[in-house]
Amino acid sequence: MDAEARRLRRVQRGWYFYDWANSVFPTTVITVFLGPYLTSVAEAAADADGYVHPLGLPVRSGAVFPYAVSASVLLSVLVMPLVGAVADRAGRHRVLMGASAYLGAAATAAMFLLRGDRYLLGAALLVVANVAYAVSVVLYNSFLPVIAPPEQRDAVSSRGWAFGYAGGALLLVLNLVLYQGHARFGVSEGDAVRICLASAGVWWAGFTLLPMVRLPDRVGVAPGAASAGAGSGFRQLRATLGEMRRYPLTLLFLAAYLCYNDGVQTVISQASLYGSRELGMAQGSLVVAVLMVQVLAIGGALLFGRLAGRFGARRAILGSLVAWGATVAVGYVLPAHRPVWFFALAALIGLVMGGSQALSRSLFSQLVPPGKEAEYFSVYEVSDRGTSWLGPLVFGVAYQATGSYRAAIVSLMVFFAVGFVLLLRVPVRRAIEEAGNPVPERV
Repeated sequence: MDAEARRLRRVQRGWYFYDWANSVFPTTVITVFLGPYLTSVAEAAADADGYVHPLGLPVRSGAVFPYAVSASVLLSVLVMPLVGAVADRAGRHRVLMGASAYLGAAATAAMFLLRGDRYLLGAALLVVANVAYAVSVVLYNSFLPVIAPPEQRDAVSSRGWAFGYAGGALLLVLNLVLYQGHARFGVSEGDAVRICLASAGVWWAGFTLLPMVRLPDRVGVAPGAASAGAGSGFRQLRATLGEMRRYPLTLLFLAAYLCYNDGVQTVISQASLYGSRELGMAQGSLVVAVLMVQVLAIGGALLFGRLAGRFGARRAILGSLVAWGATVAVGYVLPAHRPVWFFALAALIGLVMGGSQALSRSLFSQLVPPGKEAEYFSVYEVSDRGTSWLGPLVFGVAYQATGSYRAAIVSLMVFFAVGFVLLLRVPVRRAIEEAGNPVPERV
């Protein structure tokens, strides 16, 4: 291996470790602990009819968490394109990634203060942390076309996701030990949850140091990038989408991804809430189920990377969407208070989750015109890990209207069906050529 290949491998390993660092946020915070805990805090603040009244608006206490997730992503939509364009112009991807990562980690660590009836504090910290997380991952993803040639990109992206699942699983094991044995450690159940939430912020901050050292601080002005003094987030978003119209096939893939991945992310972010409130699962069982998902997702991400190498990334993603649709259908009919069936469903989610996400990222990186990585990934990130907005909104509205989480979960079927149909219509090889990128042997 020559010196350049060794340098590239070293940079890639540093890149993987940001997945290791940040994946604890969607896993420990979004997927496991914050949904049920914030809901219980909102219930403590609710009136006799089960409603809280932020800004004078009546909201079911059980809808506070999905609404907060949706609000955070709507704000991210304004912030991400602006930061992405500035990064592409100034070439300060690493610095901006670090700043957003540490802001998100600080807000996550501050969730230790969430107790009593402070549901508004919890919602505010969730919004700050999720926006910062989304911005940092935009910049993180923008490194992929730089650190991996086209023929390596599926494998590199899949390894990054596998690193993320491994990191998320490891911290979740430690949190499970604390939560299940909180009495032996001399802390209450609520205090144990707050420590688990804060631990995700500490982990995120600590392991971000390695990518900060190893990733290049990309320098250079992208052709046509927005100026550092760009206007509002809305104007920058319009400018980015206007630029994307020059690449209609890239835009079609993005529409497919934003649709099906909104369904994926909503299943992930609302799984604990569904399991605890609708299926009567204990918090400890939910943690075990999510841990199972994380462990199986490591193998699933690597397996789908191999499948992409054999059949192409698009076919592998389409297969995963069929499995996701089946997952939602099975989830709708799951019997309550039967953990074994919930664990079986978690196993299916784990096997397909990493593949659909890792391959979508690597395939989109082939469709981005050179020099526009962060700007285009800012739109892509509207529906990445824990940052979907339409799915949680549909989930929350369905629950608000029916009072049933089963009706809310089955409403997500439409996201997978529409995403599947749109992806079928994308001629991937021609889309890569039109974006001005070399076409790998198999796509």
